[in-house]
Amino acid sequence: MSDCCSGTSCSTAAPEACPACGEKGQAVEKLTLEHMLKPGVADTLAGDFAFCKTPTCDVVYFANNGVTFRKPDVRVRVGIKETADPVPVCYCFDYTRERIFDEIQATGESTALPYITAQVKAGACRCETENPSGRCCLGDVKKTVKTGLAREQRKTITV
Repeated sequence: MSDCCSGTSCSTAAPEACPACGEKGQAVEKLTLEHMLKPGVADTLAGDFAFCKTPTCDVVYFANNGVTFRKPDVRVRVGIKETADPVPVCYCFDYTRERIFDEIQATGESTALPYITAQVKAGACRCETENPSGRCCLGDVKKTVKTGLAREQRKTITV
């Protein structure tokens, strides 16, 4: 069973700041990089790596030794860094921003959060290997649902 959504923190000592944007990174396990990087991109993953959370920065992973991996080096679209559809939100269960927004538009609500939460409780999440951040997506899903509901409410008010 995966413990990606259990709230435990990684023991990896992440580099302090992204060399491209200067923002603090988030520690990421080598297991995540091994699954996320395209074949042949990295011969070795020496050192501790971090995930760059800055939406406008092209760097996805960086290490203290100067090694960086950018969006083209990653095998999936990095949701936080994407603006064009489809924007991934939950990698384990294939939820995109558009899928969530479409459901809210059609029904007035989203089943994404309860569904994903149930799957996590059942041990079915694989965030360490499916999500480029190596972290649980529930916070991103919750934020996306909230944005979608607010968007629909604005549409209703303006109509």
